[in-house]
Amino acid sequence: MKRFQEEHILNDLRKKMVFLCGPRQVGKTWLAKKIAASYSNPQYLNYDRLEDREIIRREGWPAKTDLLLLDEIHKMPGWKNYIKGIYDTREDDLHILVTGSARLEMLRQVGDSLAGRYFRHRLLPFSLSELAQTKQVEYLDIERLIKRGGFPEPFIADDPVDSHRWRMQYIDGLIRSDVLDFERIHDFRAIQIVLELLRRRVGSPVSYMSIAEDAQIAPATVKKYIEIFEGLYIVFRVTPWSRNIARSLLKEPKIYFYDTAMVEGDEGAHFENLIACSLLKHVCALIDYKAQKWRLHYLRTRDGQEVDFCLVRDDRAELMIEAKYSFRDVPRSLIKFNRTYSIPAMVVAQNLKREQEIENISICKAQKYLSQLFL
Repeated sequence: MKRFQEEHILNDLRKKMVFLCGPRQVGKTWLAKKIAASYSNPQYLNYDRLEDREIIRREGWPAKTDLLLLDEIHKMPGWKNYIKGIYDTREDDLHILVTGSARLEMLRQVGDSLAGRYFRHRLLPFSLSELAQTKQVEYLDIERLIKRGGFPEPFIADDPVDSHRWRMQYIDGLIRSDVLDFERIHDFRAIQIVLELLRRRVGSPVSYMSIAEDAQIAPATVKKYIEIFEGLYIVFRVTPWSRNIARSLLKEPKIYFYDTAMVEGDEGAHFENLIACSLLKHVCALIDYKAQKWRLHYLRTRDGQEVDFCLVRDDRAELMIEAKYSFRDVPRSLIKFNRTYSIPAMVVAQNLKREQEIENISICKAQKYLSQLFL
């Protein structure tokens, strides 16, 4: 299947290195090898393979190599200085593409000695917009995305049972391999419990104290586990928006999963998670490809009035969005925020007879709105 990033990465490789980041099994290596097919003499090296590791160590790839594709290189001690040295001393016709697990994105941010030498591309699960832009009309099915999530293998599987089998193995692999590889965890059972609790609390502000009581661990440990899940692209946080950034970060976040099908809940919870994933991907693309400063938040007042999502650009709220699987009426909180702060507002619904405008608020079909996002 074609991915939106393909042409953008090929274009950026002519200018700088490219870092391709994203969740486990989202298709990074597949996309990288597809890009390599556009070159005459590509060289793919995976640091997990002992043979490739030795070639990497002594820089032993053929001199005629025009694309150097380094996979899992972040596992190499001193990998940043190694790549910096290769990039700074390379021939002009050697392009470099770096891929790896989600941890690459975390490590990239710490003591970044590679500043100014690369472009970042975040490969996230399929969205309705990406499927529309890449002309994959046979898969333009929002219910399929809700039930299967946007990861390539379970999404395109012919048999729905294969989709469920993939997910069981995926979750087990995340806990037993990726999480333990990311950081030494002593209480294996506790981190499993925290993940299961988060799956059941999608769409609600998450209390570290409440989860800590259920898992019988300290709130600080809950926060640490969630940060690990976030760093590995298992979940992402949506924080309440405030002009005071520090105040916003102190308030309870909402947690969503990159894989919508991991959510344990009703149709509304799954649908809200899909909207969250779609909006996050939209925001990431605007940052990565248009250099615009967008963020995804939600709104909440002290008296409990809440709006599901708020798109913010340059610290200014641009659009409020309420996600409704089945539309009945406009939530009072959305009307209140719209009247009080004059922020444009919208209800995005899956089951909707007709689009209309009520109380100055647009009521839009999910299929139409999600297909029109940037990515």
